[in-house]
Formats: sequence, structure tokens, C-alpha cells
Amino acid sequence: MAPLNGSSVSATELAPQQQLTALYSDHHDWLQRWLRRRLGDAADAPDLAQDVFIRLLARRQAVATREPRAYLSTIARGLVIDHWRRRELEQAWIATLATMPEPEAPSSEHRALILEALIEIDRMLDALPPPVRKAFLLAQLDGMTCPRIARELGVSLATAERYIAKALRACYELQFES
Repeated sequence: MAPLNGSSVSATELAPQQQLTALYSDHHDWLQRWLRRRLGDAADAPDLAQDVFIRLLARRQAVATREPRAYLSTIARGLVIDHWRRRELEQAWIATLATMPEPEAPSSEHRALILEALIEIDRMLDALPPPVRKAFLLAQLDGMTCPRIARELGVSLATAERYIAKALRACYELQFES
């Protein structure tokens, strides 16, 4: 099909773009107000509202317009959860840094890199099924062996080993995504 109006956009690509444009113009202000109420912070609401539409734009699919506000708030709710989790990680990292003697504290650049790594690890752990995540954390943070993890979780040794292997694969994949 030939480009429309001299542009390089085909008719099939135009419909989703028009839908997104209409969704943005009709509901962007409402979404910002919705986010302000959820966050209790007017400063972060515009950024998160933009992130919702960036996610939709990245999908390059037709936008569900039957219940647009429910659709937008579902996406925004996930971003709000991510926002709060990131905030909690940042606060924990700041608290950890405050306990370090000045000569041992990492540089600002290194701090930012470590925080980003912590956020990626948190996302990876959150994506794991709860028993796999628990087994992994018991092994890594508490130093438990697979037989002890199996007893703790009430599963067979083979299952505990599979849980640990699955979590380690997720870590390995995370390492090579970056």
C-alpha cells in the first residue's frame, strides 16, 4: 500500500496511532489526576502518565478503547507498584550507604549503577514463582543447603534443587540482558 499524504506510514499503522492519539488527548489529564491521588505526589504523576503512553506506543498494537480508563489505570497501577518498589529500594540503599565509613562509600556513579542492579534483581525475583523465590533467598541470604531448604518448604530434595536451578537460570539470563 502506498504511503498516505507523502508520509511513510501505511493505513494499517495509522489506525493504532490515531487510537493512541485520541486516547492520549481524551484521557491524559484524567490519568494524571488519578496518579496524583494514588501517589500523593504531584511531581511524579506526569512522569508516570507519560510512561503509560510510552508503553502503549512501544506495543505498536491497536489500543483497547472499550473501557479506556480501566485499561489505562491497569497499566498505571503496575507502574505505581514499580515506582513504590524502586522508592523502597532507594531508601534501603541510602540507609545502607549511611552506615558505611566515608572512605569505603562508593562514588555517586557507582551508587547509581548498584541501585540499577538492585532494581533489576528485584524485578527478576518478583517474576519468580513464590516457592522458587523463597528457596533462592533461603540459599543466598541464609546460606541454607538444598536438603534444609526442602525441609523448610516441605518439598522433596529434587524439587528444592529444581527451584534453586530455576532461580539461578533467571540470574544468568539477567546477567546477559544487561
